Amino acid sequence: MIQKLYINSIQKFIRVESLSGLLLFAATIIAILWANSPWAESYKAILNFKIGFGSEEGNLIKPLILWINDGLMAIFFFLIGLEIKRELRVGELNSLQKASFPLVAAMAGMIFPALIYFALNSNGETVNGWAIPMATDIAFSLAILKLLGNRAPLSLKIFLTAFAIVDDLGAVIIIAIFYSGGIQTTMLISALLIIAFMALLSKYNLFSKYILLIGGFIVWVLFLKSGIHPTIAGVLLALTVPMSQKIDVQSFSQELDNLVARLKQSENRRDQLLSSEQIEELDHIHDWMNKVQSPLQNLEHRLHNYVAYFIIPLFAFANAGIELNVVEQMNLNLVFSIALALVLGKSVGIMLLCTLALKLKITQMPLGINRQQLLGASLLAGVGFTMSIFIANLAFAHQIDLLNSAKAGIILGSIIAGIAGYLVLKRNTKVEFSSLQNT
Repeated sequence: MIQKLYINSIQKFIRVESLSGLLLFAATIIAILWANSPWAESYKAILNFKIGFGSEEGNLIKPLILWINDGLMAIFFFLIGLEIKRELRVGELNSLQKASFPLVAAMAGMIFPALIYFALNSNGETVNGWAIPMATDIAFSLAILKLLGNRAPLSLKIFLTAFAIVDDLGAVIIIAIFYSGGIQTTMLISALLIIAFMALLSKYNLFSKYILLIGGFIVWVLFLKSGIHPTIAGVLLALTVPMSQKIDVQSFSQELDNLVARLKQSENRRDQLLSSEQIEELDHIHDWMNKVQSPLQNLEHRLHNYVAYFIIPLFAFANAGIELNVVEQMNLNLVFSIALALVLGKSVGIMLLCTLALKLKITQMPLGINRQQLLGASLLAGVGFTMSIFIANLAFAHQIDLLNSAKAGIILGSIIAGIAGYLVLKRNTKVEFSSLQNT
């Protein structure tokens, strides 16, 4: 039963991420077309429109694009933190045996692209972008897998999801260490003290969404002012959200039966309005529903659609608008080195390190996946859109030509990796699954 529920939740996650990938693609196309249309100035004006609030002591007035990249993306990173905690506790990363293969693959998928980038960008102008090709976009990757329909095995989708979560964890650590500015110690310590207090509440299974909201905003501001990128606050706050339930499902079921029985026996009004007794019983049902749900799982469930269908497509729209008429101003070496690192760095690196780990019996190939399918998945890992663009914004924040070049390389490499991965998987899944359908 538990396994069935877990599989259903994975399938739902894949459906959401697949549709999110399609929205990402649509937002990217719209951004590129708008940025290269006669109305390009309106696109820039919208993104540079300043909003916020402030006082004599300080202010938070920023262009819209920074509210998206620093503000809304903190919610995206908060969701990543929730997913990382869940996977480490009860998911595909909760044991060394289950985590070993996606862990090896993710390490290879981060190390080899960075090495290729370093080899091709040894000068000081572009070397700061070394982490750009290390990231994988799970929404785009799963959307491409979705095109294969039932031919793509569920185990492959689970592997790619677990791989991307480890990859995201690596990206978070890299951003925190290498892409944060001069640190204001007092503000950082204040933020960490608030996080420690919330973690203490979590330890005793005390949770309030209002404390999380207010405390989270304060921590976000402190991180923003401290020099540590504010999206890291989202990940750390997610780790303070309790995962345990206040009551188990069996106790909830028994109490729900009692509450429903009392609701049926309560006074029935003819005017179709509920009696005070019925309202009280419904309140009890609501309270018990909150008790049976893990705060972490509840938040993840509620945030997932907002992030997948709104925040990530909005981020793509705000950041993918490359002006194609300035190609001559681009650093072509940067464009092609990022594309090469995404396509070859990911695929060759993952296949080499995973093959070595399998021969040394450090890990085991997940059931239902063969080497050809692993090659296809490793190519899909080269689709690095969202997190890659996010890191590019940090690496080349004040170098617009390099930033546009990096974005062009990310889009080029992601397109090549996505098409190649799809073709490899289509060729190596069709026979196996068509034969299953005939049995």
